[in-house]
Amino acid sequence: MLKGVESSQSIKKMNYDELDVLSGEIREEILNVVSQNGGHLASNLGVVELTIALHRVFDFPEDKLIFDVGHQCYAHKLLSGRADRFDTIRKKDGLSGFTNRFESEFDTLTAGHSGPSVSAGLGLAKSNKILGKDNYVVSVVGDGSFTNGMIYEALNNCCDKELKYIIVLNDNEMSISSNVGNLSKYFSKFRTSKKYFGFKRNLKRFCMRIPVIGIGLVRFFSSIKEFFKKVLLPNNSFFSALGIKYLGPVDGHDIQKLEDVLNEAKSANECCFVIVKTQKGKGYDKAVERPENYHSVGKFNLDEGVVSGTSECFSEVFGSTIVEKASEDSSIVALTAAMCDGTGLSAFSKTFPDRFFDVGIAEEHELAFASGLAAGGMKPVCAVYSTFAQRVYDQAFHDFAIQGLPCVLALDRCGFVPDDGITHQGLFDVSLFSSVPDCTIYSPETYKELKRSIDKSLCEKSVSVVRYPKGKMTEYDRSKFVYNDSCDVCVCGNPDADVVIVSYGRITAEAYKALEKLQKYTSVLLIKLVKIYPVDFDTILNAAENSRLVYVLEEGIKSGGIGEKVAAYLSGKYNGKVVIRAVDNECAFHASTEELIDYFGMTSDKVFKEICANIRENEV
Repeated sequence: MLKGVESSQSIKKMNYDELDVLSGEIREEILNVVSQNGGHLASNLGVVELTIALHRVFDFPEDKLIFDVGHQCYAHKLLSGRADRFDTIRKKDGLSGFTNRFESEFDTLTAGHSGPSVSAGLGLAKSNKILGKDNYVVSVVGDGSFTNGMIYEALNNCCDKELKYIIVLNDNEMSISSNVGNLSKYFSKFRTSKKYFGFKRNLKRFCMRIPVIGIGLVRFFSSIKEFFKKVLLPNNSFFSALGIKYLGPVDGHDIQKLEDVLNEAKSANECCFVIVKTQKGKGYDKAVERPENYHSVGKFNLDEGVVSGTSECFSEVFGSTIVEKASEDSSIVALTAAMCDGTGLSAFSKTFPDRFFDVGIAEEHELAFASGLAAGGMKPVCAVYSTFAQRVYDQAFHDFAIQGLPCVLALDRCGFVPDDGITHQGLFDVSLFSSVPDCTIYSPETYKELKRSIDKSLCEKSVSVVRYPKGKMTEYDRSKFVYNDSCDVCVCGNPDADVVIVSYGRITAEAYKALEKLQKYTSVLLIKLVKIYPVDFDTILNAAENSRLVYVLEEGIKSGGIGEKVAAYLSGKYNGKVVIRAVDNECAFHASTEELIDYFGMTSDKVFKEICANIRENEV
């Protein structure tokens, strides 16, 4: 069945028995490819029937489909002409693991972060209305995204009565509005049946044909319906209060019922909210039993399933260090935004449940909440992925820096992040937070440096950032590095060098390898910054006094980065040349870390060649 699907038009001709076969084939394809490439699994297995129903009821890409976050779009890609390339997903030059508007006209927006789908969908629907278009806009939002406050800001503006906009809530884990008793379950089933929708439409048409009193009867029956909805389903009054029509919940694995409800939503001619119940990991028992283990996975064996790794990594070392510090200091509290396991805070949550706060996907709230904890005398440690730290800049500035309150912001997944691509790169945090008044930034390269950086950050009186990459520490010979007394800077090489290399974090490994090659031709000194901001300019200037070249290697964005700060400081004080090798103000694509380091010219070979070229240029 799947081989015959060239676009969503193909499945509109299938009967429901054929669609059941297609659903199974889609799940099999997702399992086979994700087990080889890695990716998001449980959520994608759960939305197969929902995606099929959406493609049958609507006319994509003329109608517009937006997935919140976008990590549940695999079935959508298979149904929109990309099945022949699906095995390239998350590989360099292959399909994105998220929706990508530059990849296909079926992907309305490039996605990767939680929360903006309803706002963006509303904007598209309003544009259609202004331009007189009859197309529909559909936003598919997981229940987890409803912990993001922006969703509610958007819902507050969705009360337009002539708006062809449908919001599908995919409830696959927690209930937003709890159902009350068997009568409520029966009433929900009754309200989502095709017979009910047909009866309602026929009754309205019949009443409207009655002279004089017809319109009054329609209003009367409508008021009766609303009365019973409020009595029998009191918790769903939330949507009514916002002026949004709602339907469901409906079984998200019954294609026929889904089509009935979605067609009813289309006929509403107003913003409509559809609640769909799905099962994460459906079709793969191991993912059904432990969906949290199959949210985002690496390569694994389908028969054995995902095996939990026990190897040490930066996230785990951060987590164990915070547990150790909290055992010594009862004022330390830890916060995360729905990333407890990912940030290594699982052990803390079990050891100190009263001092652990998972606020859901609400990074802005996490920091503002932490500022209140700090004002109350606590020492908040906020764990956030670097890609999501862009959301907390305002809170770091307004709720901490201006207030003179302390906070340790632990940024995970900094620098290049493999496979997830453009939305998940951790390249911008240094530029952002170095502009926050009194902010201190540490970028440890080793586990020992990470522990020491946390120690120092907990003693800071303002915002301090500790940033580290995804995965393990890079292994190479560090025995030649000499730390200064403060351990914020360490050096390796000739103190009276012709070339000075400045670096920090994981990419220092490439700088060190370049140094080893360069030493055969010229004298070199490598300065590794551990505390990268405020920058230790004196150490750099003193080291560069007799050199011809200062070369800054930085796994981050060039604009506003440490390299630019060094170049600005040395201007007028240093007679040699300054070269910055960083990401030159562009977004990084999805690929392995090694491929990204190579593409952006940061391998030891390319660093060596660039330095040699600049030395020869100076000689000329």
